[in-house]
Parts: sequence; structure tokens; C-alpha cells
Amino acid sequence: MPLPILVSPISSFSAIFLSTVTARSSLPPKCTVPPSPFSILSRREIALLSFLALSPPASAIDIGISGPKNWLKEQKRKASKFLLAPVDASRQILRSAYLTLTNTDATYTDEDLEKIQQLFISAARDCVPQDRNSFVTFQAKSGVEVCTFRLIVKNAASLLGNKDPVKLKAEALLDNLTRSFTIIRGLASETNIQLASDRKKIADAVSDTMSDLDKFEQGIMDCLES
Repeated sequence: MPLPILVSPISSFSAIFLSTVTARSSLPPKCTVPPSPFSILSRREIALLSFLALSPPASAIDIGISGPKNWLKEQKRKASKFLLAPVDASRQILRSAYLTLTNTDATYTDEDLEKIQQLFISAARDCVPQDRNSFVTFQAKSGVEVCTFRLIVKNAASLLGNKDPVKLKAEALLDNLTRSFTIIRGLASETNIQLASDRKKIADAVSDTMSDLDKFEQGIMDCLES
């Protein structure tokens, strides 16, 4: 008569555990979708602009002692790369729209036009009132500054007087930039994307907007250097 085979509960548990681990390790790894660079930039720029907004106005430190003011100027210059990050991001968005509009080998549809319009809205960064969603509009009516470019002007020129010509020039350049964004949005809403002549009109307007964006960026740099 054969002897009964005794199975150790410990060895059984070990076998089950090892088989479970082996099965899990054989599964494909989960795919993690990287966050959008634009969403990272948005959080970063909001945090940075909020920090720089703590800088006191020129009248608060203009007491004849140059030390604190010069130190703040230096800090703003060091932060210029991050302060101007939204400007560079908008430039890249406009460049993408321009390349799309000037692609002669492409076949355009209404869906392509909607994507281009969305690019314009993203590049304008809530500085065109007609493009703001209901929440941003509510914030603006509540007295909150929602235009990213205007926040940049306020922070870059926070050490300058209200009538300083450098600050006034930056504000004028911002007005020109806002008008340019308004123009391209208007053209995009009225165009026939399938007509090459209409696409050229928008592309030319986008090129002008990028030029105004470059001028605005230089105006901000002038504020930081003054």
C-alpha cells in the first residue's frame, strides 16, 4: 500500500505566491501618459507670476536707497526666462498654425479650421475678451486680471513709475498684440479654409501677429533692464 503524500501548507502557499508574482511580472507595464507641456507651463507661469506680483511698486522702495531696488531688478532679470515662457509658448503655437496654413500639399476641412481657431485662442492666453470661457469672463468681471500678457507687463514693470516711457511703450505694444490676435480670430471665423487665397490672408495675419509678439517680448525685456 503506497504511503500518502503529505503536502505542506507552507510549501503550497509559497507555490501559490510565486506563481502569482510570476503572473503579475509577465503582464505588460501600464502605459503612463506624460502631462501636456502646455498644462505644465500654465501651472508654472501662474505660480511664477503670482510670486513676482509680490514685488513692491516703485513708489514703495524709491526712498533714495538704490540697494533694495537694484537687488529686485537683478532678481527679475534672472527670472526673465520663466517670465517670458508664455510668450515663447504662444510663438510656437502661432508658428504651428502658420505652417499648417501654408502647407500647399494638404487638403483642408472644416475640422482643420476649428483646430486652427483653437490654436489662436490658446496663443492669445485670455487676452481677447471674445474668446474667454464663462469662468474666465466671471473672473475678469470680478476684477481679476486674466490676460497672461498683461500680468507679464505688470510684473516686469512693477519697479517703474506709472508714467515711465518704457512701461507705457510695453503697454502700447500689448494693445497692438491684442488687436493682432483679434484680427486673426476674426479672419478665421469668416474664412473658407478650402480657398488658398483665404488661407494666405490668415497666414499673413499670423505672420504679423508673430512680429507683434516679438516686439512685445522686447518691450518686456526693456522693462526688466530699466
